[in-house]
Amino acid sequence: MHEASVLVVNAGSSSLKVKLFPAGDAVLVERIGGDSNLVASFAAARSVQVARHDEALRLVLDVLEDRLPPGGIRAVGHRVVHGGMRFTRPVLIDGAVERIVDELSILAPLHNPANLEGIRAARSLLAGVPHVAVFDTAFHAGMPARAFLFGLPIELYRGRRIRRYGFHGTSHDFVSERAAALLGRPRDGLKIVSLHLGNGASAAAVAGGRSIDTSMGFTPLDGLLMGTRCGELDPGVLLHLMRGGMDVDRVDRLLNRESGLLGLSGVSNDMRDVRAAAEGGNEDARGALEVFAYRIRKTVGAYAAAMGGLDAVVFTGGIGEHDARIREESMAGLGFLGVRLDDRRNAVHEERISTDDASVAVLVVPTDEERMIARATAELAGLGQPGDDAVREETT
Repeated sequence: MHEASVLVVNAGSSSLKVKLFPAGDAVLVERIGGDSNLVASFAAARSVQVARHDEALRLVLDVLEDRLPPGGIRAVGHRVVHGGMRFTRPVLIDGAVERIVDELSILAPLHNPANLEGIRAARSLLAGVPHVAVFDTAFHAGMPARAFLFGLPIELYRGRRIRRYGFHGTSHDFVSERAAALLGRPRDGLKIVSLHLGNGASAAAVAGGRSIDTSMGFTPLDGLLMGTRCGELDPGVLLHLMRGGMDVDRVDRLLNRESGLLGLSGVSNDMRDVRAAAEGGNEDARGALEVFAYRIRKTVGAYAAAMGGLDAVVFTGGIGEHDARIREESMAGLGFLGVRLDDRRNAVHEERISTDDASVAVLVVPTDEERMIARATAELAGLGQPGDDAVREETT
């Protein structure tokens, strides 16, 4: 199926992002359920009143009507954050897939329910075309057991599938592929650390074109410091808080919505606000920035060890693509690995920000998860029904 006919839907808890391929026309509806805004890549932003995701999608389709290809929309691709062990590659959506995505919401409570809202809205409004789910976890599905197992009784993995899954897989897949192209080398011969840095942040060790380790875990809470999520944490802290009177819902809110940059700085989950506060003398904000950069730095070192070497570090995501200071601070001290930044290149956000003689290339690559989703959707929709192993039964 030709990519020209693919609509990509990425539904958040209060937002809906839609992109049409191959033209790249994009529409974003923000603050669904409140005073909403509609922002299009081809028109001025405007205020709208949208209460639900289905209303937002109906509005988006109206806005895109005059920009659709001659054959109309022929397939719809959906970003879904958590596929667990059930979905290890893209899959055509039916009622059973919807039910499983809903069941997996307990593992990604900030994401899967919103993704499901988008799926249901799109399947209702665009009922005559195939819909494909593309999972953030799928790129990491082939990690070795030494990377995905926790130090818990093995029966918790075998019986309840408690393990590291990893997220941002579509982004890590795209930028590592693009990095190989920029370097003029096949990806299957490279050792790459990919850093997706935004309100959500994760790292991946990509060796030979495959994810062999990643920083997010059973849920998107683990690993790097994030906007409102804590990242790595001694689980004994949770026991201590709950013995002190916090119930599960309160702990959930603390870890997912009140921690990270926001919690450490006491200022904001927005890196720009935290940076401004730090430069104004706020010591908590300065400390938050140090923790953010330090966790990135030690993760790069750990993944270089895991891969037995390092050819490239790739920055992507809102912070990774636009914040030169964070790139500088997180790479500081990694000269022993062969990392050397060119200050001028970094300041102006060039594609390659390392020096010409550095043995490790440091790159800035804008992510394009939507393009990867469109590619997978076009391929699967053109093939008809997916193979039986697209959805793995939980028997192994």
